Amino acid sequence: CRFFTYEEMHNITNGFSDQNLLGEGGFGSVYKGCLPEGREVAIKKLKDGSGQGEREFQAEVEIISRVHHRHLVSLVGYCISGDQRLLVYDFVPNDTLHYHLHGRGVPVLEWPARVKISAGSAKGIAYLHEDCHPRIIHRDIKSSNILLDNNFEAQVADFGLARLAMDFATHVTTRVMGTFGYMAPEYASSGKLTEKSDVFSFGVVLLELITGRKPVDASNPLGDESLVEWMIALIHSLVTES
Repeated sequence: CRFFTYEEMHNITNGFSDQNLLGEGGFGSVYKGCLPEGREVAIKKLKDGSGQGEREFQAEVEIISRVHHRHLVSLVGYCISGDQRLLVYDFVPNDTLHYHLHGRGVPVLEWPARVKISAGSAKGIAYLHEDCHPRIIHRDIKSSNILLDNNFEAQVADFGLARLAMDFATHVTTRVMGTFGYMAPEYASSGKLTEKSDVFSFGVVLLELITGRKPVDASNPLGDESLVEWMIALIHSLVTES
């Protein structure tokens, strides 16, 4: 895994300018840059002084540096300079699945593209669960963490919340982390973490792909704000009718 100086990161992002800003998340901001050899990268810069974020940074470097799969975003390198913590990823050019499903004025995704995205994401997640040693639980599967290339091939991103799963049977996390609307109910209530937590979250992503609805949408009628609860009620009504 390649080490970068803070000066290098500062230079290729034009001083972390707003023009280079790709997005902001719970632990910091992501900027676009271009390495001297012409390779486009996305640089994740953690919020200054975030002790919690530093722990996630260390976990992310350890995990991502040994994960290589066509449907997982590749880590190029990292930077540690004083309080600054940065991760350097390959740049994925076609935004996120969330953008293509919910962005304003965005062309509707065709069904073949939705199937391709579903299959690619599933392969990436399955690799984390089945082929990494020890196995890896992502902990924050959601449509905004699925990036798309220009051929609409999916790459699962953001392992900042990932936790190595040494013992699925007994592992209880010290902090429940994830995104509301995607979290498995047993994980949210107990903190007990298994690979099934990711499977539940991915199921919500599949519902998003099928219905075009957001996981939580306050603009929907009372009782229908949650995509999962809405789908459960719909299935119950169909079963009752049949």
